[in-house]
Amino acid sequence: MAMTMNGEVTLPATKDVVWAKLNDPEVLKACIPGCEQLNKDDDTHFSAVVKVKLGPVKASFKGKVELVDLDPPNGYRIQGEGEGGIAGFAKGGAKVALSDAKDGQTVLRYDVEAQVGGKLMQLGSRLIDSVSKKLADEFFANFAKAVSEGEVAPAA
Repeated sequence: MAMTMNGEVTLPATKDVVWAKLNDPEVLKACIPGCEQLNKDDDTHFSAVVKVKLGPVKASFKGKVELVDLDPPNGYRIQGEGEGGIAGFAKGGAKVALSDAKDGQTVLRYDVEAQVGGKLMQLGSRLIDSVSKKLADEFFANFAKAVSEGEVAPAA
């Protein structure tokens, strides 16, 4: 099952600050809901373990992420995949673009395309879309706090 999602958020920091935070594994780990582990394997590769609950299905996903088409500090493309055992799999990518906004702020735009399979697919697209939007909203709320305060509390 394929899914798309896009949006934008205005962040209270300059592009350089936002770019640095987008590439900091500690910041990302703290901002990603359910993230238990996030390792920066090299400049463009990360490995992660994320626990999520989608309706009745709870799963721990182990995944790999690669950053491509890097254009510092303007954006990049993220591509990755995760395996959740019997729950299924998820794979996809996102284009992230940063642009200057007024008063030293930055607009972050994202376009996500993902595919899920296995037990997750049985949940139906409405539930998956709803949970995905909720998780994205949580991430961006946490990330906005991280760029404005310089720190963020660990995600639940």
